[in-house]
Amino acid sequence: PADGATVTGPFTVKFGLSGMGVAPAGVARENTGHHHLLINVDEFDTTKPLPASDQYRHFGGGQTETELTLEPGTYTLQLVLGNHLHIPHYPPVISDKISITVK
Repeated sequence: PADGATVTGPFTVKFGLSGMGVAPAGVARENTGHHHLLINVDEFDTTKPLPASDQYRHFGGGQTETELTLEPGTYTLQLVLGNHLHIPHYPPVISDKISITVK
C-alpha cells in the first residue's frame, strides 16, 4: 500500500528491491538477502539478527510479497533486507517507513 492508505484486510504488500538480489535464508550469496517486514517497530539493532515475531515478519523463502491480515487500527510498515543469517546488510537496505490505516 501507499503511505497514508486506508485498507481492508486481508491486503497484499509487495516488496521492492533494486540493485541486489533475493535469496532464501541460509543461502550466503554476495549482494543478496531476504525481506523482513517490520510492523510498528520504531527502532532496531542493525548489527544483530532480526527477531521473529508478529512485529518482525520473516520471508526467508525469498518471497517478494505477502498477504496481511491486521486488526483495525493504524500501523507503520517498513522493509529491511537481511543476509543469510537475518542480519541487516551494512549499510542497511531499508525502505521508507509508511503509515496505513486498517478498517
